This record gives sequence, C-alpha cells and structure tokens, in this order.
Amino acid sequence: MKPVLRSMTIATAALAVIAVPTAVTAAPPHPDRDALQSRLDDVVTAGTVGALAEVRDPQGTWQGVGGVAELGTTREVPVDGRVRAGSITKTFVATVVLQLVGEGRLGLEDTVDSRLPGVVPGGDRITVRQLLNHTSGLFDYVQTLPMPPAPGFLANRWRTWTPAELIQRAVAHPPTSDRPGVAFAYSNTNYLLLGQIIEKVTGRPYGTEIERRVIRPLQLRGTTVPGTSPQLGGPHPHGYVPTRTDGGTELLDYTRMNPSVFGAAGEMISTPTDLNRFFAALLGGRLLPDRLLTAMTTPGVPGGDYGLGLAWRDTTCGTRVYGNDGGTLTYQSWSYATGDRRRQVTVAVTPDLRADYAVVFAAVDALLNKALCP
Repeated sequence: MKPVLRSMTIATAALAVIAVPTAVTAAPPHPDRDALQSRLDDVVTAGTVGALAEVRDPQGTWQGVGGVAELGTTREVPVDGRVRAGSITKTFVATVVLQLVGEGRLGLEDTVDSRLPGVVPGGDRITVRQLLNHTSGLFDYVQTLPMPPAPGFLANRWRTWTPAELIQRAVAHPPTSDRPGVAFAYSNTNYLLLGQIIEKVTGRPYGTEIERRVIRPLQLRGTTVPGTSPQLGGPHPHGYVPTRTDGGTELLDYTRMNPSVFGAAGEMISTPTDLNRFFAALLGGRLLPDRLLTAMTTPGVPGGDYGLGLAWRDTTCGTRVYGNDGGTLTYQSWSYATGDRRRQVTVAVTPDLRADYAVVFAAVDALLNKALCP
C-alpha cells in the first residue's frame, strides 16, 4: 500500500530523535560496509524506531540493523526480521497474474467484466493490463479509510474486511480519469481486483497461488500471506502509529492488527533476505518468460516508472534499478536490484510517523544509492 506514508498529513516540523543502542552488523569491519552502516544509522536518526537492511554485491552479502526492536527497551532489531511488506505484495500478485497469462488462462487485454461481471462500473472498458499498471482510473479505496491519529483508525484494528467491501468503498467515488489507459494513478483497488481475478481463474485464493507458485519454489521461509491473522511470526521489530493524548501525540504499538484491510494490495509479510531472493529470481527469468518480463518492465504511460507490478528508479550514478517499495503505516520497505542482479538492497524501517518523512526518505535514498552504485 505504497502511498500511505506519503499521503500522511500528520508530520511535524521537528524530528523525533530516538536514542539507539550501538548497531550490529553481520559482516566483519570493512570501509564499504562501514559506510553502509553509517547510512543505515542516518535512516534511524532521521526519524525511525528501527531499521534493517540486506545488501548483496560482488563482495558478498551484508546485513545491518539500527535503532531498537521495541520502544522502551534496548532490544536490538533482529537481523533479517519479519516486516509487513506493503505494496511489494503487488509484485508477487503481478507475477502470478503474468504466469496465468503465460499459461493461456488469462489475457492482459481481458476486461474486468469478462472475469468479474458487474463488480466495477465501466468494467467492460478496464483491462487486466490497466489494473496491473495503475491506469484503470479506479479510485483508491485507501483514501476512504480513517488514518491515524483519528480515533476511527483504531476502531478498525481487528476488523475483517472483505475485498468486496473495500472495492465498493472505492467505486462509490468517481474515476480519476475520463477513460482507462490514458493516465497513471496509483490505486490499491486495482490489486484487490487482481486478487479476485486470480481466484476466479484458478479456483483458489490468490494467497494460495502465491505460496504454490512463488514462496515454496523459492524457499522463502520468512514470507507469508497472513489473511486475517494479526501475527507476524518469527523475530520482528515492533511497528507503531501515532495517537492523540492529553499531552500531545504518542506512539502506540500497532504490530498486531488484522491485515485484511490490505489484502492483495499489501498484506504480505517478508524479510530482507527473502525479498532479495524473490527479486533476483524474478529479474533472472526464473518466474516468467522473457516476453512477460519485458512487459512487466514496460511503463504503463510514456516516461513512467511503473510497469506491470514492477517499479524502477535511477540511482545517482546513473544505474537503473528495478523492484518496488511499500508501506503499511507501521512498516516501510524498499527492495531494488540492478538489471544484471549484481547489486541488490532491501531496507525496512519501523517509522516514527511524527517525524518529517521527507528527511527519512532522503536518508533511505542515500542508503539505496550507496548500496546500488559501484
């Protein structure tokens, strides 16, 4: 659910600087590794509770942590801990959709109505391709939900949402463009529909298909599709949301919650190691044939930076890298790799949403550039 943190309006001008213990890395001292750790420490100082990262490059694999796993303690963030991966889920969903296309069971130009009759207005004009690349024009259901520190947000903590409920919240609003396919507008609604289409085509829930087609073959042991389970399972840092109190705004531990509100748009749990392994396999052609991987890396609109469930960005050294990022308020993750897969990085943080997130994102960008540039 990528745009959640970026759309928050609760940031304050002052940073909430958190006292942190000495960071621990899983690699011996090395000038380049020390620089990576320094960048990760900067991410924490910028306004996060904890942070963890894994970098893969020609020197090997480096893992680093910073901050604390839980406020009020000095407990270190677990190396390769589990986090809610947010919109990185979309790349998994897109991979399954494209596998079904490769099998001839689904077409990129199939309309929503041909698979889910009557579910969305104008579904006879919206294609699977347009859902994947966010050019459908469907309103983003996330924009209809209360956000912290509003009291209504906490009231939904344990609620089980169905995709149908969330889709109806979206289609109660007018589309974001006059016709599908002409403009990029990020919408989590698109991927709820893709999850439903996977189920229609296969007869199995989209999460089952991800487990069967991706998680088990790649042996992603820290990756799950939780459904309605509030648990992360395994070692993990705690995640927090701001709440209003008589004295101002404080952070509430929101690690455990019902993730059905994210669904196929962002419910998955994973680790830095697993996400690096997934993107290496995807970009290396292990999950899709070349023609569909090419389609995945083709922008939905001219000059865009998002294809069929896959994003890209250019580093400060001019290298184009591919992957995705995602946020679920309590966790934010980034996972990118160079096209030749010689360099990869996954970073995950537990944000302090009272901080200035422009500063946090700048610190993360500096870490990504350091990891991905020769």
